[in-house]
Amino acid sequence: MRTAERLYAERGFANVSVRQISEAAGQRNNSAVQYHFDSRDNLIKTILSNHTALVEKHRIAMVEALRGQRAVSLEEHYRCLILPTVETHVEAGTPTWRARFFAQALVEPVFRDYVLREHLDSPSLRLLDEIGAIRRDDIRPDLFARHGAMVRQLSAHAFAELEYDLANGRIDPAAAVDSWRVLGRDLITALCGLSTALLGPL
Repeated sequence: MRTAERLYAERGFANVSVRQISEAAGQRNNSAVQYHFDSRDNLIKTILSNHTALVEKHRIAMVEALRGQRAVSLEEHYRCLILPTVETHVEAGTPTWRARFFAQALVEPVFRDYVLREHLDSPSLRLLDEIGAIRRDDIRPDLFARHGAMVRQLSAHAFAELEYDLANGRIDPAAAVDSWRVLGRDLITALCGLSTALLGPL
């Protein structure tokens, strides 16, 4: 799985065969992917599900901590959305491939709907949707959907860009932890501004 994640992140889904994954992973059996996952698509979905589980471990605790508050601020809302992903990258060390893998899956027609279901149906995001600062009932459905797409694309590609820079020596790996956390703070600020500009005061 780790080999597949790396190859897909570096080369794209269309440019990696299951045979190449097996060979790069040191498997003598070129049918190893089919044996363990039945298909390439199931392999990709399993990797995505593992990513979700790692982020969920951090996010559910943060969102649960907001229960009972009279109001949740926009900054608190986006801290819950962004910081769990930051922490999974910090924990993983350098290099990582998950941000680039996720960004590709998010725009890949075959996987886009699966990614959205896997991401948005997580317990933490369902709860954040219920108690957070951005209330669906107060926003036109088309505007709510457009706003969500902008938040996802900005976040996913900002994470992917930093991951690429760290993996390719554009940023010193020794500065990785600080770089992830600075990006997290900047994304929270940017998303608060985006939401206020697009949706009005929240």
